[in-house]
Amino acid sequence: MSDNKKQVVRKDAAWHELPVGGIIPAGGTAKEFKTGDWRTIRPIHDREKCIDCMFCWAYCPDMSVIVEDGKVVGFDYDHCKGCGICAKVCPPRVSAITMVPDSEADAETKKEEEAV
Repeated sequence: MSDNKKQVVRKDAAWHELPVGGIIPAGGTAKEFKTGDWRTIRPIHDREKCIDCMFCWAYCPDMSVIVEDGKVVGFDYDHCKGCGICAKVCPPRVSAITMVPDSEADAETKKEEEAV
């Protein structure tokens, strides 16, 4: 037999004050939080070289590869963490994605980031 007690949890309660097995109905999602601000390197996409194999899209752990009409068009730098998986899985004969230090990103990349 269970002891069904309802507990009221304050909105400002610390994690250690939450009841065991508590439900948090309004949790955040990665989409709501910009998590790419600590990145040190960024992927640069060369549209001319890309064959749209979608390996980068399939392997990106943060779903940061932007695809429109079946073509890779860029990256969501708000969520990209610069792990480099996209560049690693890009076919070597193509090499359409290169990793560049964030501090050396050219003006074009900055424009792409603002447009997304």
